[in-house]
Amino acid sequence: MTQIFPFIPTDDVTKPEVEHHHHHHHHDGHTHAHGIIDPEIASSERGIWAVKWSLAGLLITAVLQAVVFWLSGSVALLADLIHNVGDAMTAVPLGVAFFVSRRKPTARFSYGFARLEDLAGVMIVAIVLFSAMITAYESVERFYHPQPLHHLGALAIAAIVGFIGNEIVAVFRIRVGREINSAALIADGYHAMADGLVSLAVLLSAVGVWLGYPWADPVMGLVITLVLLKIVWESGQTIFSRLLDGVEPEILESLHHAVSHVPEIDPNSIANLRSRWLGHRLHVEMDIMLPPTLSLQESQEITNTVEEQLKAHLAYIGLIVIRAVPDSQIKS
Repeated sequence: MTQIFPFIPTDDVTKPEVEHHHHHHHHDGHTHAHGIIDPEIASSERGIWAVKWSLAGLLITAVLQAVVFWLSGSVALLADLIHNVGDAMTAVPLGVAFFVSRRKPTARFSYGFARLEDLAGVMIVAIVLFSAMITAYESVERFYHPQPLHHLGALAIAAIVGFIGNEIVAVFRIRVGREINSAALIADGYHAMADGLVSLAVLLSAVGVWLGYPWADPVMGLVITLVLLKIVWESGQTIFSRLLDGVEPEILESLHHAVSHVPEIDPNSIANLRSRWLGHRLHVEMDIMLPPTLSLQESQEITNTVEEQLKAHLAYIGLIVIRAVPDSQIKS
């Protein structure tokens, strides 16, 4: 067995890394949390930045719509305006979550505060559900009590403004959300996208009413309700599976793939591989079966190499816990 173990890393990049571990040997055994703080803070900063700019975009949209509302006095537009302000408000719990999750772990919260982000996601899903219910109610109400719309041209312009504003914000949020792996930010992006569709629906109902179909308004309202419910369902699935520590199967595959890059380890010698999301960071734990004859130093070097491979392959990795287990123990 021993001929495969002259593998102290040779490249200079890893040397400081390894030496750094050896200094800390006495108090951190096999479990390191190095490197978790910096990328964590960087991606939360990026999240805060995304929330800030998307909030600005939605507020500009709302102000432009308010001006048109003041000119046209349309109730439909007022509803869309209120909706847009409400949408801008979902950015608040998300911003708070990103902001707080940058805090260092404390004695009581030793894993840090990243989970707040998923809770913010739950709030966003709840807000979208709430707006779906309001839209449904308004639409049914309009069927029985149709309301005349005035200044259809101005209304159409405001609707277009709302649509464009929201879609820009949506694309931006979803892109940054995917980039930093934040389910909550992505959900908020889909919410903005739905709101863009609400504005589009206001436009279509304006056109419909102008063509002489007063029922166009409530029908569009019901269509919007369905779109909102679809978003609630899809975002809800993602957010709740994360809260329940669910992970996409592809992620486990990519973890396996990363470990397979370590020549000293047989892929079959990995046991109890588990991972879960905490906010936009992935926490990973695994047991590696190693020959019981290895010294602590040697097994430490292997676990370091595994960590380096995981970090190199998966940018969004957070805490890595690797236990080295004597292989005789498991084989028996």
